[in-house]
Amino acid sequence: MSTGVVIVAAGSGKRMGANRNKLWLPLGGKPIMAYAVEMFATHPEIAEVVLVVSEQDHAEVQAWIREMPYRVKVTLGGAERQDSVRQGIMALSPDCTYVLVHDAARPFVRAEEISAIIAQVRKDQATIMAVPVKDTIKVVGPTGTVEATPARESLWAVQTPQAFRLSLLIEAHKAAQAAGRIGTDDAMLVEWLGHPVRIMRGNYENIKITTPDDLWIGEEILRRRRRGSGQ
Repeated sequence: MSTGVVIVAAGSGKRMGANRNKLWLPLGGKPIMAYAVEMFATHPEIAEVVLVVSEQDHAEVQAWIREMPYRVKVTLGGAERQDSVRQGIMALSPDCTYVLVHDAARPFVRAEEISAIIAQVRKDQATIMAVPVKDTIKVVGPTGTVEATPARESLWAVQTPQAFRLSLLIEAHKAAQAAGRIGTDDAMLVEWLGHPVRIMRGNYENIKITTPDDLWIGEEILRRRRRGSGQ
């Protein structure tokens, strides 16, 4: 039961306001994407790593990967995140049974969380990491008027990695492509098939670096972790 990972790094990062892919921006002295790539590539339960990048970044990423001491397969993404994930899962080897899908912009997933979601997906076939929301959420209509206030205890903020039996995720992507459906995450595609998706509680530190404020928060998380490890 081999497990692979698809790391999605094909976005443009426009909300960061940088003049290049935000994943090249430094975080603790390394590119943001380096943390996820290194974490998965060195994890003992991950057999293969596929990094999905844009055509614009392809040559630079290939050169960067060649300098690393571990094997990472690089493949081109598509117009939408969903297209990029589909390209990534099709690049996995025939030996792969389970796949984790992770955003390269989430540099703080821990090794023990990866192990936990691998163990869980082998039971449930579709497992995602998430954390309970802390804020009250309002459903707002097009005129700016509040239409509903969902019960906070039922709301979870979804993170990555998300984990699936590979055959199930391929089926979900093919069905969505045939129907012209675009989901905001891979779990949504599996949900459309009618397959249950289980929640595994994640970590509030597992943030996605999207804006300059997130980069500042990320530096603080790194400092705290390094103090904790005595580095």
